[in-house]
Amino acid sequence: MKPTRITAAALLIVGGGWTLNVAEAQQPGIHRTDILNDDLGTPGREVVQVRVDIESGAASIKHSHPGEEVAYVLEGSLEYQLEGKAPVTLHAGEALFIPDGVAHVAKNVGSSKASELATYIVNKGKPLVVPLK
Repeated sequence: MKPTRITAAALLIVGGGWTLNVAEAQQPGIHRTDILNDDLGTPGREVVQVRVDIESGAASIKHSHPGEEVAYVLEGSLEYQLEGKAPVTLHAGEALFIPDGVAHVAKNVGSSKASELATYIVNKGKPLVVPLK
């Protein structure tokens, strides 16, 4: 393969990932701030930490992750709907474990901004957020 083709392929791969992050960042009423991304001692696994600020009434898309998530509510009230379970509302100081691959939605059910610290233990090299219908 010629160097220009390799460069073009690399740009497409990097650009594709960048587009997903931009789409997530521009979701109305939801703002993500990356905090940490590091390899774990287990090959092929990484930890990612993100602060997610959600405006009143806003909700995430239905999605899953290629690994586990711990959602810790920093402020406000967030309702989590995990596939196959009844909705649960958490307030500041409360946490929720979301198993690998479980579809879920988070919604701000309070009257002011809500924030969570999302910690993901995921398979490295896979998209962090997998949109679902």
